[in-house]
Amino acid sequence: MRLSGHSAAAAVLALALTACGSGAPHAAPSPHPAPASPAASAVAVPGCSTTAAPGRQLPAGLARLFPVPGFPFGDTGSAGPRLVRRITVPGGGGLGVTLTPDGRYLLVADVSGAAVVSVQAAEQGSRRAVLGTLAAGSPGGLAGGAIEVAASRDGRFAFVSLEGADKIAVFNLQRALASHFATSGFVGDVPTGVAPVGMAVSPDGNWLYSTSEVTSMRALQHAARSAHRYRAPGAPGTLAVISVHKAETDPARAIVSTVIAGCSPVRVITSTGGETVWVTARESDMLLGFSASRLRSDPGHSLIARVGVGEAPVGLALVDGGQRVVVADSNRFGQQGAKSSLAVVNVGAALAHRPALAGYLPAGGFPRQMALEPDGRTLLVTNFESQQLETVNVTNLP
Repeated sequence: MRLSGHSAAAAVLALALTACGSGAPHAAPSPHPAPASPAASAVAVPGCSTTAAPGRQLPAGLARLFPVPGFPFGDTGSAGPRLVRRITVPGGGGLGVTLTPDGRYLLVADVSGAAVVSVQAAEQGSRRAVLGTLAAGSPGGLAGGAIEVAASRDGRFAFVSLEGADKIAVFNLQRALASHFATSGFVGDVPTGVAPVGMAVSPDGNWLYSTSEVTSMRALQHAARSAHRYRAPGAPGTLAVISVHKAETDPARAIVSTVIAGCSPVRVITSTGGETVWVTARESDMLLGFSASRLRSDPGHSLIARVGVGEAPVGLALVDGGQRVVVADSNRFGQQGAKSSLAVVNVGAALAHRPALAGYLPAGGFPRQMALEPDGRTLLVTNFESQQLETVNVTNLP
């Protein structure tokens, strides 16, 4: 992991040394509620596709690319393109990252759990910035494939998606810190679909949203057998709603509902007020919007928006006060005739079922993760393959 930044207010950039999230792993599925039927959705659930949506090219001057060492995976907070220092995490890698709400700790998804870094110590260049590790008690190791990490709104608990184990590991971060990591604080696992990746906590702190790339191993095997018939060899994946309170006390029974979310859904965010949940469906080339309330009360009618974007969308971020969504079109599998880009989507138009794709900005190779600087004017994008950090001026987006 590498650290860079401007000030103590927010100064963290995490870079991965190895790739992750390359597809669904071969792991046994865990039991979870059956997904709601796609046919019942208010908006039709998309199938698999490699057809990028046509759109105009936006002014290239809005985006700038800077080289960085290693292979940048995730970022959080405010950062500039100047490398300040490097921090080695116990597993040797470092993938998805998040700051605790109080800004004191950086959690770094690593192997089968997460490394806990003191932000103050890291910014001061201390060799003891890594305080300890949250390690899952269930079988995992390298096969666990920790890829994303999220913190509860009160900062007491941490959640780590284990892509290779089909679970979300739950940790009592407060307990681990209090014991100086004599205990990892492991609480238990939330069972998911195949290859859980993205996570987002609702603004009110009550719900954790999680994407899984495939519904089950059976669906994955069927997709592999049928791949020659379709333009995209993907399979339907899911979006799960998890009770945070239940996850902290009885994780095995924490899932409230599960819905189909296109093919290979990989990242998820919520609107500022939490009313809408946005998901990138990588093998559908779609941005999907779900009603947060319907996900719990009427899952079959929870899909309320879908917007075609570029090839293989992964990361996404809300900008312009929540009026725009920027989507990282990764083209990670090198689809012929496609290229990496950043799609700009008008939120109001998408929810009103009007044409919502404003256009595309240039990107480096495999744009992956995003974070908005605290002043809301600059979006940071990690470009994994081209080893670049991109800055986007979001104040003048159409």
